Amino acid sequence: MRSPARRTTWAIALSATLFLAACGGGGDEGGGEKSGDPIVVGISLPLTGDFSEPGKGVQEGYEAWAKITNDKGGLLGRQIELKILDDQSNADRVVADYEQLIGSDQVDLVVGPFSTRLVVPSARVAQEYGMLFVEPAGAAAEVFNQGFKNLFYAAPAVADDHYNHLAEHLLALPAGQRPTSVAYAAMDDPFAQGTAYGLKKKLEAGGVKTVVDEVYPPNTTDFGSIAAKIAAAKPDMVVGGSQYQDGVNLIVALQQLNYQPKLAAFSTAPTNPEFAKAIGNKTEGILSPTGYSQDAPYPSNKEFVEKFTAQFGKAPEEDQANGYTTGQVVGAAVQAAGCAEQGECQQKLIDWLHSNTVDTVVGSLKWDATGKPQGAHMIQQWIGNDIKIVLPADAKEADMVYPKPAW
Repeated sequence: MRSPARRTTWAIALSATLFLAACGGGGDEGGGEKSGDPIVVGISLPLTGDFSEPGKGVQEGYEAWAKITNDKGGLLGRQIELKILDDQSNADRVVADYEQLIGSDQVDLVVGPFSTRLVVPSARVAQEYGMLFVEPAGAAAEVFNQGFKNLFYAAPAVADDHYNHLAEHLLALPAGQRPTSVAYAAMDDPFAQGTAYGLKKKLEAGGVKTVVDEVYPPNTTDFGSIAAKIAAAKPDMVVGGSQYQDGVNLIVALQQLNYQPKLAAFSTAPTNPEFAKAIGNKTEGILSPTGYSQDAPYPSNKEFVEKFTAQFGKAPEEDQANGYTTGQVVGAAVQAAGCAEQGECQQKLIDWLHSNTVDTVVGSLKWDATGKPQGAHMIQQWIGNDIKIVLPADAKEADMVYPKPAW
C-alpha cells in the first residue's frame, strides 16, 4: 500500500467528482438532537466502462436509501450525504478513489462498488484504514479468501451458490428429462465465472457432461467464434457467466446461428431492464439467478418499491436493490452502535454486524467470519413478457418452463 504522503498526492491529482446530497426532513429515527453535520458516505462506482450499466443501478439504490432514510429523520438524527466518484470500471482507479474518500476527504462511512474486480482492491484500502466495508456486488470466492475482517456482502448468497436451486431441480428430474450436456461461456471475471462454475461443479457431480468451456476477456464484443463452438456441440443447455453487454452479445450470436438449447441460463444480464429489447424481445424461457424480487414479502420491501418508483419513475431491479440493501445493513449497524465516524466507531460497527442479523429488502441477512452471507439465490425465468420466480418452490410465482421455447 502507498504511504500517507503518496495517498494525499494521488488523491489531489483526481479532479472530477460527483457529489450527491440526498436531503429530506421530518421525524427522528435515530433518537437524540439533530446535529448540523451530515453523515457523509463515500462511494466509488463504475459509472463508465465495462460495468457502467449495473454500476448506475447500484447508484440509484444508494440514492434511494439515502432519501428514504433522510425523509424519516436520517441516522442518529443526522442527514445522509453521498459522495460518489466514478472509478471507470478500473481497479487502479477504485483504489485511488477510496484512498481519497477516506484519507483526504475524511468521509464518515464508506460502502462498496460493483464487481468483485473492484471490491477486492477497495476493501483492502478500507481495511488499512480500519473502516467497515459493506458491499453490494462482490460475490466471488476470492472476496472471502483475503482474510478481510471488515467486509460484509449485502446479498443472500455468494456467486458459487447462486444456481443451487437450479442444480437441485435439474438433477432431481427423471433421467430421461434432465439435460445431459452443457456449454459454459464465462467472462474472465471472478463473479461471472463463479456463478457459471458453481453450477458446472454441481451438474458435473450429478453426471451432466460439459461439452464447451470458454472464458473470454471482459472487453470482448465479438462472440461469433464462441457461439460457433457452442452451436457445433449442440448441448442441451447453455450457461453464460455474464455481466450485461457480453450476455446480450452472446445470445444474439447464438440466435444468428439458430442454435436452440433446451435451457439457457445467464447471470445478471436477464434482470437488466434493457435486456429484452437488446435481444429482440426473444426472452422466453431464459433463466437467471436473483437475490431480489419486487414482490418479495419482506417488511421493508413494499416501502422500497413504492418510494423508489416515485423517486425514479420506474420499479427497482436487482442492482438497485443491492445498493439499497447495502445501505440498510450499514444503517442498522450505525443505529445499534450509536455512532458514524472514523476511528474507534468503525470497529463497533464491524463487531455488531459479525454478531447480528439484519432485516432487509432481500430478507434477513447474517454472515460468517469472512463476511460471506448464509443463504441462496432464487431462480427467475422469462415467461411471456415478464420475468417470474420459478425456484425454490416456496417462493415461486410460476412453474418453470422446460424445455424453453425457441428464441
